Amino acid sequence: MGKGRPPPSSPSQDIENGTTNRMPRNERKMPPLPPPPESWTPWLMTLVFVADIAIFVYTMYVNDCPHSSGSERCLWLKKLGALDWKQVVEEKEYWRLVSCMWLHAGVIHLLVNMISLLFLGIRLEQEFGFLRIGPLYMISGLGGSLASALSQARKKTISVGASGALFGLLGAMLSELFTNWSNYTNKCSALSTMVLIISLNLAVGFLPQVDNSAHIGGFVSGLLAGFVLLMRPQFGYISPKHVPKGYQIKHKVTKHNWYQYVFFSIALGLLIIG
Repeated sequence: MGKGRPPPSSPSQDIENGTTNRMPRNERKMPPLPPPPESWTPWLMTLVFVADIAIFVYTMYVNDCPHSSGSERCLWLKKLGALDWKQVVEEKEYWRLVSCMWLHAGVIHLLVNMISLLFLGIRLEQEFGFLRIGPLYMISGLGGSLASALSQARKKTISVGASGALFGLLGAMLSELFTNWSNYTNKCSALSTMVLIISLNLAVGFLPQVDNSAHIGGFVSGLLAGFVLLMRPQFGYISPKHVPKGYQIKHKVTKHNWYQYVFFSIALGLLIIG
């Protein structure tokens, strides 16, 4: 019987010849893929959630709820920092632009905002971390408060709630979709879902006693801030620290695409001017 074919050579040393069999160039190992992004622990949005509930409980306590009437409730909200057009514009109490974000007018108001915070804020903080989402949340809330203070329709009523900041998170999710467009596989599906969610939430603003000016102001502020704060490296980019020493990459992918820099520059300019 004839002998079978010898097994393929392996990268082991030939004892008789004193040589080493090396693997062909095209069979060498490729550089390792970069590790997937780590998920951040969403402690900041959780802290905001606890703070909003604690402030609401304190508001009920000082207001002697449920024995107080509607006018007394508004009076206490105004004392605690509600956004009042006259006190902000005429009396220059600008601190109310921030303090009103932490107050809520009722249990239903608080419940709706806290559910939105859990679904939107925690998801974004897990992906981008507190160093990005924290400033984004405050910028959105401040933008919503400014829009409410400049609205002629809000002169006779006070405004409270985290709705402006939460609509800013919605706007940031939309800008994140555009600026990181190359990283998405189902682009049309993601865009249509996002537009539907935003449209439904903005439609709620046309209900009576709802401050839609704060919603729109927060949404626009969050949209612009998202272009600045939520920019990611484009698909296919490999950081030099993940490439083995001595390995040369023939087709390098730049960290960011040109349109990401365009979005970043325009949005940053508008935020500074605004």
